[in-house]
Amino acid sequence: MQTTRPQESATDVQTAGRRKQKSALEQAGGTKGVIFSALPAVVFVIANNVGGLKVGILAALLVALGIAVERLTRKESLQPALGGVFGVAIAAGISWYTGSAKDFFLIGIWASLAGAVAFVLSVVLRWPLAGLIWNSATGKGTVWRADKRSRRYYDIATLVLAAIFGARFAVQQYLYQADEVGSLGFAKIAMGYPLLAVGFLAVAWAARASDKRLKAAGLLPAKRT
Repeated sequence: MQTTRPQESATDVQTAGRRKQKSALEQAGGTKGVIFSALPAVVFVIANNVGGLKVGILAALLVALGIAVERLTRKESLQPALGGVFGVAIAAGISWYTGSAKDFFLIGIWASLAGAVAFVLSVVLRWPLAGLIWNSATGKGTVWRADKRSRRYYDIATLVLAAIFGARFAVQQYLYQADEVGSLGFAKIAMGYPLLAVGFLAVAWAARASDKRLKAAGLLPAKRT
């Protein structure tokens, strides 16, 4: 006698898909991953003050490698750890080459400027990155661009992100010019994930407001219960 398996409903499939999706915090490795990401910079500043540049570089690299090994032994996601090791290695290489401790933060400073310019330029070109990235990640495509007000919501969120990245660049570049290595380390941490959380809230607000309008206009399916 042949048995048949009950077909999964569309709601079941959507629910399963949502369960597989990871939040931004989970993709960063959770709260522990956020803390781990800040450790190499903290260790570099402390070790540099105590033992000099070479000691600071070596300590930062060892911490980054230790985090990767710890994740490997716990069978956790290696993506955040490997990204951290790669970033620390490049920063350490630049600092080693120039012989200046402040150059450990050089890539992050100019990456912030590049991010700010990219966000502003995307608004000028009427393709705000907040909307493009969010809707691509959630599988909604570019339907949001059909609604002028939705684009405006994402413009605002994108400009908030541009302001965050611009503030990072302005503050850290000032500290870089002043050769304030310790303050650079503090600014990198304080203006990192805490400010990104503010930016994420702006994007979440824009997405919610846009989805509400698009569902009312029939451009997005209504949420199933």
